[in-house]
Amino acid sequence: MDKKIKSALISVFHKDGLDNIAKKLHALGITIYSTGGTQKFIESLDIPVQRVEDLTGYPSILDGRVKTLHPKVFGGILARREDDHLTQLETYDIPELDLVIVDLYPFEETVKNTNEEAKIIEKIDIGGISLIRAAAKNFNDVVVIPSKDNYEAFLQLLEEKNGLTSKADRKKFARDAFRVSSHYDTKIFEYYLEKDDENQGFKQSFLSGQTLRYGENPHQQGIYYGELDSMFEKLGGKELSFNNLVDVDAAVNLMREFEHDAPTFAVLKHTNACGVATRATVSEAWHAALAGDPVSAFGGILISNTKIDLETAEAIHSLFYEVLIAPDFDDDAKDLLQSKKKRILMKIKHFGSQAKSYKSLLNGVIEQDTDLSIEQEGDMRSVTNRQPTEEELNDLTFANKLVKHLKSNTIVLAKNNQLLGMGCGQTSRVDACKQAIEKAKHFGFSLEGAAMASDAFFPFPDCVEIAHKAGIKCVVQPGGSIKDQLSIDYCNENALAMVFTGIRHFKH
Repeated sequence: MDKKIKSALISVFHKDGLDNIAKKLHALGITIYSTGGTQKFIESLDIPVQRVEDLTGYPSILDGRVKTLHPKVFGGILARREDDHLTQLETYDIPELDLVIVDLYPFEETVKNTNEEAKIIEKIDIGGISLIRAAAKNFNDVVVIPSKDNYEAFLQLLEEKNGLTSKADRKKFARDAFRVSSHYDTKIFEYYLEKDDENQGFKQSFLSGQTLRYGENPHQQGIYYGELDSMFEKLGGKELSFNNLVDVDAAVNLMREFEHDAPTFAVLKHTNACGVATRATVSEAWHAALAGDPVSAFGGILISNTKIDLETAEAIHSLFYEVLIAPDFDDDAKDLLQSKKKRILMKIKHFGSQAKSYKSLLNGVIEQDTDLSIEQEGDMRSVTNRQPTEEELNDLTFANKLVKHLKSNTIVLAKNNQLLGMGCGQTSRVDACKQAIEKAKHFGFSLEGAAMASDAFFPFPDCVEIAHKAGIKCVVQPGGSIKDQLSIDYCNENALAMVFTGIRHFKH
């Protein structure tokens, strides 16, 4: 229902535009309460003002840090206009406050203009933010104007309705009030993170909260905290789900390894790569990646390090997938791919990574350095009699990039810059090896002359033996087992090449 504004509390930093509001409130017979500089400004307009300190019986104290924090102020804002609350207001001689106009101290601007901590801290508004939240909470009875950005819209409302507001009006301003409050608190939080180098990794994770449809499963609530827009331009499709975001993160981390390589395409399912290939063109890379596991590609996440052209888009178009990520899309390719409205297209702006990664567990959080190690050919130390050929070194490097992004225990089989088969998430490395071989053969690949990568060392020669019998000719692993020599001996006896990187890539 419409309610008449009879009284207003005004406490603002920016006075521009306030004069017309104050004049209109006065013309409508609305009692104005104010304090400090705002009070003096309104009085300079020859408009009577009730001083907050006369209402509370306390002056502004502590260099202005405490002016409005008093039950006679917040009681008048938070009281429901119902018999019980109104009786209490009368008992304690508290006036109803129907309108609260606040413009917060310019914290964000101060941070931009000075590094002097004392000045910055003094611009953290306490009373103002409390007034905004109190008035927004009681939107059933109170109008809140939380920023100078709302002055014009509110003045128009006053002109149109002569001091009356509907519940919809009040709720709209309340919603904006919590947006202002959230943004303000976030900027303060960011400032403190900037001052604390140890917490830098948290910065991107807690900038904003977006409620998701649900978490991993429909019975779980999900919220995303971060700034997705800083990494992506979303070109269309439905809203990203919890699982989409987890998969997109895995896809971006993987493709970062190939960011500056020739056209590379990857297909992921449940955060694991099931198809990856590097080729002369993006279309060829797509077809080679899809060949790695065309069954798992259904409903997967697709990512390219290269612009998607029409030829590639036409090849992809018939497949059902959740998300397609690329640095850019030709206009005709984008038009075709967007013709399916639920399909999510994301233009990635950069493949940058955070220096720290986090995981919640045991009623807490653990932190670690992000695994940014990328071993190149020069980092691989040959430990066998037979040295790998240049072609084999290329395959070993390709396979080693992939093994880093699959769940442990992991084995990757690759040849000619193409993922042929992988085993991941196994409790036994032997099982991972067998799984990789079985997948490769299932999809028609010959493993003759292929390369094998392992995320951790081989404690026994069994995996090397199984791989050799399947046709594998070269192996990359971190080394470090007290029984490394057993695998090296097997390779020497069977003319296999093996290299050590010295870097383990567990991914749990």
